[in-house]
Amino acid sequence: MGPGCFFGVYLLYCMNPRHRGRVYVGFTVNPARRVQQHNGGRKKGGAWRTSGRGPWEMVLIVHGFPSAVAALRFEWAWQHPQASRRLTHVGRRLRGEATFAFHLRVLAHMLRAPPWARLPLTLRWLRADFRQDLCPPPPPHMPLAFGPPPPRAPAPRSQAGPSDNTGCKPQQDVNARCTLCARALQDEDSPLCCPHPGCSLRAHVICLAEEFLQEEPGQLLPLEGACPGCKNSLLWGDLIWLCRMGTEEDEEDSELEEEHWTDMLKT
Repeated sequence: MGPGCFFGVYLLYCMNPRHRGRVYVGFTVNPARRVQQHNGGRKKGGAWRTSGRGPWEMVLIVHGFPSAVAALRFEWAWQHPQASRRLTHVGRRLRGEATFAFHLRVLAHMLRAPPWARLPLTLRWLRADFRQDLCPPPPPHMPLAFGPPPPRAPAPRSQAGPSDNTGCKPQQDVNARCTLCARALQDEDSPLCCPHPGCSLRAHVICLAEEFLQEEPGQLLPLEGACPGCKNSLLWGDLIWLCRMGTEEDEEDSELEEEHWTDMLKT
């Protein structure tokens, strides 16, 4: 996790003895604030399904989605697995199967199903005492993390020197060209740069994606590949994250939560 928009889909667990065992799936751009809203009830911005039934604990969150829409689609499928055409192979909740266990079973299959299986997602357990191994396990490129997400850092505003590989700033070089196609890199191109010191790779997103997908011609989204410049292995999700480090973030969008986004999608 780094600077840039955070889009996560979380699982709440009810700790109230009267409702213990209930779960809730939701979308958030700010996990710490969102769980406070749920425990504060509807007047504090919580969902009506969780209002008056707290306290709730956010036990896990899946994050790393490229957009709010992608996260909301994941949220909807997790909430309605029987209605999702991606999850027709997942059986209904078994008799005697706890709600929490059922949601973990659905999640395990979601992380292995397209299109989510190729996204640079992270499965983060916020409560280690709730942690269970998923079956099937997540794909190898999806890391397993523990504890709260690191605090979001503001996008860097300092002017980096030419040897700084923490982000691409082609607007500082009007003659910059793509390493792969040799065409000019325009300001709006948001080129991808290799983070390894000494590597001068700068490439259009589509050019590098095609390079990485040579061994997977049927796919649209790369997972990883060898840098054409230094030959080091690169994760596609890391490259996209680095590309966005120097961009301005829309603070207004970061304040929107699940119900606001859902309302926007319905219009």
